[in-house]
Amino acid sequence: MRVGVPKEIKTLEFRIGATPGVVQRLVREGHEVFVEAGAGAGIGLADQAFVDVGARILPDADAVFEAAEMIVKVKEPQAVEIARLKPRHILFTYLHLAADPDQARGLMASGCTAIAYETVTDRAGRLPLLAPMSQVAGRMAVDVGAYHLLKPHGGRGLLLGGAPGVLPANVLILGGGVSGKHAAQMAMGQRADVTLFDISAARLEELDDQFGGAVKTCYSTHDLVAEALPTADLVIGCVLIPGAAAPKLVTRADLSRMRPGSVLVDVAIDQGGCFETSHPTTHADPTFVVDEVVHYCVANMPGAAPLTSTYALSAATAPYISALAGKGVDAALAADPGFAQGLNVKAGKVVHKAAAESLGMD
Repeated sequence: MRVGVPKEIKTLEFRIGATPGVVQRLVREGHEVFVEAGAGAGIGLADQAFVDVGARILPDADAVFEAAEMIVKVKEPQAVEIARLKPRHILFTYLHLAADPDQARGLMASGCTAIAYETVTDRAGRLPLLAPMSQVAGRMAVDVGAYHLLKPHGGRGLLLGGAPGVLPANVLILGGGVSGKHAAQMAMGQRADVTLFDISAARLEELDDQFGGAVKTCYSTHDLVAEALPTADLVIGCVLIPGAAAPKLVTRADLSRMRPGSVLVDVAIDQGGCFETSHPTTHADPTFVVDEVVHYCVANMPGAAPLTSTYALSAATAPYISALAGKGVDAALAADPGFAQGLNVKAGKVVHKAAAESLGMD
């Protein structure tokens, strides 16, 4: 198969869809790989690094899309990229369609087959291609939250871990999945006072055991979350319903309960966000303020750590890319029901149930 790796063009996105190691694997398996010139520059990879493992460098994205049957990316295709897609293309990337009806309509109109990293499951029902970026985003959420709690950055002027004789910041984490767990680890490591909310009693018990009781756990209801907000300094939203829009756990009215200069970090913003007042931002302008509460809602958080993120993601996606290239899309998905859960758009229709329902489609 002919595999194309274009340069990412989302604002301040430096990751790349395939490392030289992934390219080398594909070439050894008999496939052709086309990489856009400069695609690896954001993580310090010169074009020669891809040439050395058998890739062919093409001058621009138009040439990559024209040459390739499968396009491997990181972020959802932008409008100019959607315009390059044809019915013959397989698109393999993060999509997050539930919060992006324009993208969904564009992909449907293109006729391409679009497979989303974030809805692929493994035999245990986990999300193996979302997990690496959830880990990075969860860890980053604590760092960016701590940064924006400082007074020069709009916060209350708190040090997350406090100081001898001074209480630490109070951190609420909404969602005990991969990103929530990693956020809790980082916040606890910085000596914050951490409370984690989730709707699964079994998951709360598991996390309580893992953290040895150092992280407080609480069953999540709107009333209990709202009750905790007046003393919260940093709230990290990590809820996820695979393929569907995120539920709104903090409403506009709830902001009145919060102290001026407190911070919300919405890790779920790719799926529409779990705070009612959230809207996507970029690394160029990451925050905004509503009712004196700082909101951080960057839709590609791991893009700020592209070196770490690219290699973590490629380690997870490599076998799936090989399966698509070697077997073709139909056979690869038929052989793995969990991989088939990644199929979001085919033949002009949204075919993932949760995504379609969130978009108001059949």
